[in-house]
Amino acid sequence: MERILVVGVTGAGKSTLARAVGERLGVPFHEMDALYYTGPDWAVNATIAEDVGRIAAGPRWIIDSLGYPEVRDQLWDRADTVIWLDYPRRVVMPRVLRRSLARSARREVLFGGNRESWRGWLSREHPAWWAWSQYAGRRRELRRRTGDARFAPLRTLRFTHPRATAGWLAGLAPAALRERRAGT
Repeated sequence: MERILVVGVTGAGKSTLARAVGERLGVPFHEMDALYYTGPDWAVNATIAEDVGRIAAGPRWIIDSLGYPEVRDQLWDRADTVIWLDYPRRVVMPRVLRRSLARSARREVLFGGNRESWRGWLSREHPAWWAWSQYAGRRRELRRRTGDARFAPLRTLRFTHPRATAGWLAGLAPAALRERRAGT
């Protein structure tokens, strides 16, 4: 596992897991939303394809996303591992709601200096609405990609419950331990 995509629906815990796996394996973590949203009013990075291309060309990385359409194939073509958090709605929706409520209440600064706002809850683009409306389509896209012969060489780990993911992560040897075992 050198070039890893952590995929799933909004609220599955992709960023949290990607960060933890990156730390355990000593692989640089890149947060897709931070690469994608670079300015006020959720402005999209004009050089996203080039920026992600530089990361994807590298020997080791972990990214927390299926990939925005502009970079999706670029990432999937270069990845060697996909970790799919395929959790049910009853798991992800409470997570999305708690996260968005906390972000709105704390006025937490997010990507590009943006914040979730109380007014934003009325928008179809709000994470809670987005998670609900995109759930089925995102799962279909992930099923299609993980079953596509083009991506058959990818090692795919699919977890359907957070306990299974936590158990797998707990068994993942930290980078320092693997180095000691290898004698480096």
